[in-house]
Amino acid sequence: MKASLWQRISAPFVEPYARYLHADVLHAIRLGVAVLSALLLNKLTHLPHGEWTTITVFVILGLLQYQGAIYTKAKERILGTLLGVVVGLGFIWLSKDIGGWLWLYYFSIAMISGIIGYVAVKQLGYIGLLTGITMLMIVSSPDQSNIGQDGLYRAFNILLGAGVAVAATLILPLKSTLMWRFLLANNLESCSNLYAGVGDHIDAESMTDKPFQYADVTTIADLIHPTYPPSSAIPDVPVNKALIKELQKINKRLLAVRPHIAATASESGIDKETLETIQRSHRNIIGTIDLLLSAAPRLANIEIDEDNHILLMHYQHELTHAMQHMAAVLRSPSDEVFRPITRIAVSEYPSVQHLAFEWQGYFWLTQTLQAQLQRLSDLLQTTNSQWYSASGLRYQRREQRRIEDHGGETDLHL
Repeated sequence: MKASLWQRISAPFVEPYARYLHADVLHAIRLGVAVLSALLLNKLTHLPHGEWTTITVFVILGLLQYQGAIYTKAKERILGTLLGVVVGLGFIWLSKDIGGWLWLYYFSIAMISGIIGYVAVKQLGYIGLLTGITMLMIVSSPDQSNIGQDGLYRAFNILLGAGVAVAATLILPLKSTLMWRFLLANNLESCSNLYAGVGDHIDAESMTDKPFQYADVTTIADLIHPTYPPSSAIPDVPVNKALIKELQKINKRLLAVRPHIAATASESGIDKETLETIQRSHRNIIGTIDLLLSAAPRLANIEIDEDNHILLMHYQHELTHAMQHMAAVLRSPSDEVFRPITRIAVSEYPSVQHLAFEWQGYFWLTQTLQAQLQRLSDLLQTTNSQWYSASGLRYQRREQRRIEDHGGETDLHL
């Protein structure tokens, strides 16, 4: 069923996967609305130094799209501002009774600034930076009789701007957990398509008598970025440009996952080390499929008996469907369960050990891929309740209703 114009326009506001597809546009809209809200708030309240409200909105939202990262930035800005106010007011109070010891007052400010800087570099980071800035706003106020009134107004407007930024993310939420899920799901689906192509190639070529010649390359990366000119002795082999382009997309998505890890940990409560392990498994799966793609042409003129050929095809079929299933569960608005990758164990087929060395190596790579997929599946299943809940249950329920209304379709085609 083709979506109506209204459904296409409204989808990014109500459907999680559509938000993933249109995240940049939604971020731009949200930032514009947040800045406009801050400007109108300044106009209504007439608070001095109201520019700090809009500045804070832009600092928090300008480069950050996703809720986990935005909440972390807002929390750090609020904590740094409040700590700076306390320290700054403490110095103002101290300056009233210091008498002729004014040098001690300035020395204390310098010493505390140094301590804040040291702690900021070691641990506090942005919180420490904001603490120092806010403290200096207050103690540097030209009118000390007003107890750093300008600094306090600036601090209040910073808190106000942080509130506006957080409110904007609640109205148009973009969750890193969803982006993390969909990027991983898309890569698993793309990997399954590439891996299915490996099986198709072997199925078409390995049982024929026609010799197959190939370029002497170690990995697909050598095709994309050759380190030496091709030898004239090696016959020209057409490079599958669609394959290279797909691998580039996969690697681009792999890199795009990285900025979401810290924010996903914040949103979901999953230990960051666990997310790093998932990312490492994700990367290893791509690397193993790369090796399998490179090895496949070398096997075309190496004999394999029919029984082991059937075993290999069945094995690859199961792994291909396992990746597709994992991708579907990651995208699904339902709290589904990851199933076992495959029940095939090559150790139960001793005839594999009598194959040519190249085929044994290919079976070993296939077993490696199986173990990597099982590892990833286990990690995702263990953390399922956390990343599912952190994805936004309200929006997932809407998506579930949409799927049911469209007869169970899962692809949005937006």
